[in-house]
Amino acid sequence: MEIQLLFIGKTKKKYLLDELEAYKKKLLRFIKFSFICVEETKTRKTNIKQLKEKECQQILKKINPNDIVIILDEKGKMLNSIDFASEIKSYINTGKKRILFIIGGAYGLSKKFYDDFPIRIALSRMTFSHQMIRLFFCEQLYRAFTIIHNHPYHNN
Repeated sequence: MEIQLLFIGKTKKKYLLDELEAYKKKLLRFIKFSFICVEETKTRKTNIKQLKEKECQQILKKINPNDIVIILDEKGKMLNSIDFASEIKSYINTGKKRILFIIGGAYGLSKKFYDDFPIRIALSRMTFSHQMIRLFFCEQLYRAFTIIHNHPYHNN
């Protein structure tokens, strides 16, 4: 099993890059984990609908037919950390080779993309920058694996 986090645009802040790499290293103790960065579409002459379509086309090229695709979205299902760990464990037990978590760009994803991939999880009802949410997700994913493996990182 492999887990990948796909996002639009490079992580620009050094402190975020450092923390993302630190969580990646921690996660690799439990599971094969990596990032997929899809190039951000320039917005000057592109309307938002076209921008989302272009970004979604780039994302679709990275999805394999047998992937479990989960969109991280503020309108998704709210879970606490223990429930999130339980969901991760159930996805792992499906026998699929990869779980692909997707964070859309600054304007989100196209309606068709949401229709094609209905599994959505919210990390919060608040809106965060798509740069920051990468770090929040990695921390929660690491927390989920510590819960699954009875590691003392998560305190009940």
